[in-house]
Amino acid sequence: MLPLLETDRLVLREIGERDFDAVHAYASDPEVVRHVPWGPNSPQDTLDFLAHCMLAAAAEERLDYVFGVELRDAPGLLGSVGLYVRNADEGQAMLGYAYARSAWGRGIASEAAREMVAMGFDVLGLRRIWAACDPENGASRRVLEKLGMRVEGLLREDTVIRGEVRDSLMWGILEREWRAASALETTNSSARSEG
Repeated sequence: MLPLLETDRLVLREIGERDFDAVHAYASDPEVVRHVPWGPNSPQDTLDFLAHCMLAAAAEERLDYVFGVELRDAPGLLGSVGLYVRNADEGQAMLGYAYARSAWGRGIASEAAREMVAMGFDVLGLRRIWAACDPENGASRRVLEKLGMRVEGLLREDTVIRGEVRDSLMWGILEREWRAASALETTNSSARSEG
């Protein structure tokens, strides 16, 4: 298991059985899952998700890193963020996240995703992180843009969401792009604090 990941405002921690109520509350909300192919969750779906997270955390060769996200000064699960390594030899992972509506519009998804991407490059040694997003999901698109991800393509009619065939925008960022953007951000931060 990995240690807690922390930002100025957030704690990202391993997710487990104790999180059932919070996870089920957002994962069964039709508005939360409107743009994704899973959900709304049944209680069994949520139990299966939590079991998968716990098995993944205990795996000898870990491929899925799913963390619950809480505010540092107000504990209580707001959502989850994860990196899903599909082939460790290729150095790539998919970024995914889902949050309760109470977390929307507060920068929480962007802050947690930034920490996960940093972990992917700094700890896991990935070379590329990608994400898929419904083209109509403006909030998710903004999160990916803030991470410095770029649209790499449009997969036409590649997914079905509750019986409706939909497109997916594919986003990605390379480790060298992340490092360059992080260095620029540090330089700009230093210049602002000196000015």
